[in-house]
Amino acid sequence: MNDQATNSSAVNNTADKATLTKADIVEKVYNKIGFSKKEALELVELVFDSLKDVLIAGDKVKISGFGNFDIKEKKSRVGRNPQTGDQITISARRVLTFKPSQVLKNILNEKA
Repeated sequence: MNDQATNSSAVNNTADKATLTKADIVEKVYNKIGFSKKEALELVELVFDSLKDVLIAGDKVKISGFGNFDIKEKKSRVGRNPQTGDQITISARRVLTFKPSQVLKNILNEKA
């Protein structure tokens, strides 16, 4: 991933902040592994679809050296409309959370 910072042509830049897109990931797989672009796209789609399926089922995704994705169940609760002050009910929902691994935290803090 170090070549991501130096290879700005593979990353979309907006106001000094880079955004890595799915197309950028497909391009990296294509360049590194040598699959055709179609095969690289299918591989990336398969990985993302697998992650989505696990999360939709309510299970946790652990990626060693990267972090954990988890679904938290939020109960419905009473909140306030900040413009009117009226009480409103905020419906129950599922929220995706990400907790970076210690390895990723260390890498990020070395570059800070």
